Amino acid sequence: MYAIIADGGRQLKVEEGQEIDLAYREGTKGEKLTFDRVLAVGGEGDVKLGAPTVDGATVTAEILGMSQGVKIDVQKIRRRKNSRRRTGHRAMFTRVKIEKISG
Repeated sequence: MYAIIADGGRQLKVEEGQEIDLAYREGTKGEKLTFDRVLAVGGEGDVKLGAPTVDGATVTAEILGMSQGVKIDVQKIRRRKNSRRRTGHRAMFTRVKIEKISG
């Protein structure tokens, strides 16, 4: 069984037992999250599509912890001025495990 959820402006296809990275949010390890913006639920040949969401469908997940993404290098250069600045950025993510899809 799978579901398509909307979270943080993104749409994600999730399945039970899957571990995914979401945009960073406050929470502690072991805490439960409930996603109620379920756009579609499918599995075994039948698919329920929402308009815009499926009524009564929810996806529950457990927070596994926080992680950081890969480092992105940012370079700012002004031509002919010998002016260069190099910085970096690592985005924070919340790692969750999908436990149950109901709907």
